[in-house]
Amino acid sequence: MSDVSKEGPVAGTSKGEGRIGLLNGLAAYGMWGLVPLFWPLLKPAGATEILAHRMVWSLVFVAAALLVVRRWAWAGELLRQPRRLGLVVIAAAVITVNWGVYIWAVNSGHVVEASLGYFINPLVTIAMGVLILKERLRPTQWAAVGVGVAAVLVLAIGYGRPPWISLVLAFSFATYGLVKKKVGLGGVESLAAETAVQFLPALAYLLWLGAHGDLTFATGGPGHAALLASTGVVTAIPLVCFGAAAIRVPLSTLGLLQYLAPVFQFLLGVVYFHEAMPAERWAGFALVWLALVLLTWDALRTSRRAARALGPRATRSTGPAESTGGTEGTGVPEPVAAAAAAAVPGGACDLPGIADMPGAPVAEAGTAPLPKP
Repeated sequence: MSDVSKEGPVAGTSKGEGRIGLLNGLAAYGMWGLVPLFWPLLKPAGATEILAHRMVWSLVFVAAALLVVRRWAWAGELLRQPRRLGLVVIAAAVITVNWGVYIWAVNSGHVVEASLGYFINPLVTIAMGVLILKERLRPTQWAAVGVGVAAVLVLAIGYGRPPWISLVLAFSFATYGLVKKKVGLGGVESLAAETAVQFLPALAYLLWLGAHGDLTFATGGPGHAALLASTGVVTAIPLVCFGAAAIRVPLSTLGLLQYLAPVFQFLLGVVYFHEAMPAERWAGFALVWLALVLLTWDALRTSRRAARALGPRATRSTGPAESTGGTEGTGVPEPVAAAAAAAVPGGACDLPGIADMPGAPVAEAGTAPLPKP
């Protein structure tokens, strides 16, 4: 019987494969959670130069990977579809804002506020689903959104201003997820398409910096240049791990793993970077965490109910030899996958719950949300 709510690997995969998937999921979200340790290493480069290098070197790395696996058919199809191409341009613009603000926040001593953006991102995603997609919320989801709004108000009082870094990160990534829902590209292909849009403006900016003698890539020595070039690897490797996890573990498991990234970021901000956490800020974060507990509890409850209701039907429609049927090759029958996807914390499966948290592309259609650091 195929039950996506139970612990263990996705239907059709062995226990060993499930363990590999879980380790890859932990690696992906762990790397996204620890990425605040990387951006300060790139100083004295400013946030804008780092952002430009990330765009340029990500395209180089991903293009090389696609050449190795010979996956280019999607590019021709995309170029023949102006509407989808326009959506890719919008996605590239929105994720540029997300990446840029995140890098600036980390290197300016606002790691805790940046982590808040990815804690509240599931709430923003749900709110956008209601306002834009006219989705209906369950009572517990409404309660979670209400608690989230209260948390933002408390934090605004604590900071003496609205937590704009958190709000920009949350809304930009939620918008990115909404656009990516319409595009329907896989994770690696998506990163390639978006960085292809970003490439020429980013390269032109780096050349302009070089012409004015302000390009640290050329003046900071080979070690500094190597670190800047590695931004492409830092962007792509977690995505590869996430892709390996998405086809091996249940959607509900990925939905829970996604909270690791902002938790790690928050702990780094408080313990490693020693950022201030007065009482009112703790109160605001406590409200955010309460909202996420409500969302997670409601998601798991709904997932179990859906799996119990659809399990016998899924068993009849997907026999033992039919392990690859269902959603995007995950082996999960369509009705069960859809139910689990809707229950993933953060909204529908192809919307980012936290996403590249601060910087990774959205997962392939039919998988759980993907972060973006």
